[in-house]
Amino acid sequence: MAKPLTDSERRKQISVRGLAGLADVAEVRKSFNRHLHFTLVKDRNVATPRDYFFALAHTVRDHLVGRWIRTQQHYYERDPKRIYYLSLEFYMGRTLQNTMVNLGLQTACDEAIYQLGLDLEELEEIEEDAGLGNGGLGRLAACFLDSMATLGLAAYGYGIRYEFGIFNQKIVNGWQVEEADDWLRYGNPWEKARPEYMLPVHFYGRVEHTPSGVLWLDTQVVLAMPYDTPVPGYKNNTVNTMRLWSAKAPNDFKLKDFNVGDYIEAVLDRNLAENISRVLYPNDNFFEGKELRLKQEYFVVAATLQDIIRRFKSSKFGCRDPVRTCFETFPDKVAIQLNDTHPALSIPELMRILVDVEKVDWDKAWEITKKTCAYTNHTVLPEALERWPVSMFEKLLPRHLDIIYAINQRHLDHVAALFPGDVDRLRRMSIIEEGDCKRINMAHLCVIGSHAVNGVARIHSEIVKQSVFKDFYELEPEKFQNKTNGITPRRWLLLCNPGLADIIVERIGEDFLTDLSQLKKLLPLVSDEAFIRDVAKVKQENKLKFSALLEKEYKVKINPASMFDVHVKRIHEYKRQLLNCLHIISLYNRIKKDPTKAFVPRTVMIGGKAAPGYHMAKMIIKLVTSIGDIVNHDPVVGDRLRVIFLENYRVSLAEKVIPAADLSQQISTAGTEASGTGNMKFMLNGALTIGTMDGANVEMAEEAGLENLFIFGMRVEDVEALDQKGYNAREFYERLPELRQAVDQISSGFFSPKDPDCFKDVVNMLMYHDRFKVFADYEAYMQCQAQVDQLYRNSKEWTKKVIRNIACSGKFSSDRTITEYARDIWGVEPSDLQIPPPDTPRE
Repeated sequence: MAKPLTDSERRKQISVRGLAGLADVAEVRKSFNRHLHFTLVKDRNVATPRDYFFALAHTVRDHLVGRWIRTQQHYYERDPKRIYYLSLEFYMGRTLQNTMVNLGLQTACDEAIYQLGLDLEELEEIEEDAGLGNGGLGRLAACFLDSMATLGLAAYGYGIRYEFGIFNQKIVNGWQVEEADDWLRYGNPWEKARPEYMLPVHFYGRVEHTPSGVLWLDTQVVLAMPYDTPVPGYKNNTVNTMRLWSAKAPNDFKLKDFNVGDYIEAVLDRNLAENISRVLYPNDNFFEGKELRLKQEYFVVAATLQDIIRRFKSSKFGCRDPVRTCFETFPDKVAIQLNDTHPALSIPELMRILVDVEKVDWDKAWEITKKTCAYTNHTVLPEALERWPVSMFEKLLPRHLDIIYAINQRHLDHVAALFPGDVDRLRRMSIIEEGDCKRINMAHLCVIGSHAVNGVARIHSEIVKQSVFKDFYELEPEKFQNKTNGITPRRWLLLCNPGLADIIVERIGEDFLTDLSQLKKLLPLVSDEAFIRDVAKVKQENKLKFSALLEKEYKVKINPASMFDVHVKRIHEYKRQLLNCLHIISLYNRIKKDPTKAFVPRTVMIGGKAAPGYHMAKMIIKLVTSIGDIVNHDPVVGDRLRVIFLENYRVSLAEKVIPAADLSQQISTAGTEASGTGNMKFMLNGALTIGTMDGANVEMAEEAGLENLFIFGMRVEDVEALDQKGYNAREFYERLPELRQAVDQISSGFFSPKDPDCFKDVVNMLMYHDRFKVFADYEAYMQCQAQVDQLYRNSKEWTKKVIRNIACSGKFSSDRTITEYARDIWGVEPSDLQIPPPDTPRE
């Protein structure tokens, strides 16, 4: 079989990246050599591959810096409304290739590096992923930053510079083992420390009410040190900023407490303060009520709000003197978007600053706060909602507890006036939940303190209005909106699938890269023989390339002609990797039962991380690997079925597997996945979706036509009806022989011969405690998978559906999403104004 072209070889044949000018290539070479010799290897004679990577990164960064400075000058001169996207997670992945793509430098760099006898792809592989997120929520934030810069918005991402991001996953004997992600050990060429903007953050202490106002006294101070990372827009010379805070102990930290000569111990205790930014909590869709996590949430909010207010007051380039003193215009100049409830403390913190520090009266401060803040809800799962113990607030943030009580009192007075005597409604709508342990419901705080509340897909936003925040929706229906998620087409098409991007550019030009709706122009080509051939060829090349990677990394040989059936996302019961497992086992049993029958060969790939404390998720990984051990070593099966667990799934691995996938599994129980964004990436990259009517799948089916996706299973109303009736897994187990056989095999130790009881917890959950009703959708899933097989046999018809999906994926660009946020929530207009490049003289 033909060896796959490397991206580098393919780039030599391409259109979309343009031709490299000789001057550009020479300039890159010169700059690369300068960095290599003067910055990196001045004390050594031999350069390592990592030295080459850093030399290239610094070369590319040089092209960013002038644009970065000019962009910020431009904002200070124009003084636009600034957008602040607050998120505890930014899952950025790698930066080098993305920066080259967005600056239009990739061809020049590729040619220069080639002339120097090096391979660009090999250098790109050296970069560590910036894994400062768990999954969808953190990756969405990264796509949004890309779109905000591309749309010319004066936007800033604010978060935490975790020293250790999402853990690295190792699979040992089929079990997940976590390793710390020391992503900064070799340094980070993209960030710039800004110690001159270091800010104090206060914790603990006590509150004193004085005639001149409220004081928060005797606090413990931690310093927030900002690190700035440039965020380039696509070919528009705009470079925005992501500012991440790192915790530092002040120099007198703990020293005055000791004063007994234990100086060493006092200095060592600085770690207590600096632990705040040490590690990302690795839970996805699960609330862990640890004090350190609450400290992280307040740390990012307190530092960010001081920064926002400083910028609002000065708003002149290089000027630190306050120009504005009145906060009346604050909401006209500042928009704060809360990415889920994690930065919810922005609401009481902004109130504290306005009321206690700036002496604004309460009602005015509340009006300003509400107009400034907006809240995005990302989940309806009850275990994910943040509910902090009041006792923890009392100790850690006593002033904020007072403010939350005051907000709640006014809110409940308002509700009581509208619904006299409805005590139950007051209980349901309170920020404070009474009970054995009094808790603060952060989602309620967000809804009350924001002028806009949005879900992230149409079906999710309806569920938010009809169930999760039903009472609040009845009170203020105008506040609730939908903003369906999106992905950036720069990273998720141009960067990860250059072959596909090229053949699209050949047909419709390259404007679709900043206006993805233009992909509709491909619809007339659905039956075009040459285009069908080109699309199929690109997919096959991507599959060959990924097969080579699997062979190298996993030492497993797979059949590149088989269907690549891919299920990659966080491991969670609601995402139903177990349903996929039951299909694999049933397929295996069919092959064993009738080995001479013609089967469509499949390579099933499942990947994702389980939260370290989530027992069932870890069991699911063990089950997948155990099924793989049996299936992959059965000579009767041959290469007709392979099961591979993709270890350490992360952004840089997603960029490789998604372009190679034929089938995308999006099979959550209807009503549980808020949106999903992996589903959009697969659609754009030419995989067909098998999925439930959940999250953005609903809108994908609407855009491409129901007949162009493989939709199966219960709808939201069916799930509700089954809940009313009572879900009885045993009914399905008794009625469906193939299901029963698969469950019995898991139960009896067929897949774990050395430990027959290994999966008893999994079977027990499926039979008696399955909130996500795996068995109820098994039959429909099996039938739908049979339709997948049938279509896959007809390569041409399959590819036609692929083209239709690509052509209809335009809605799912994060540019569209951000344009809607800008107009409907932030009150700003995207701009296609090109900032002049840094080498153009300023007027």
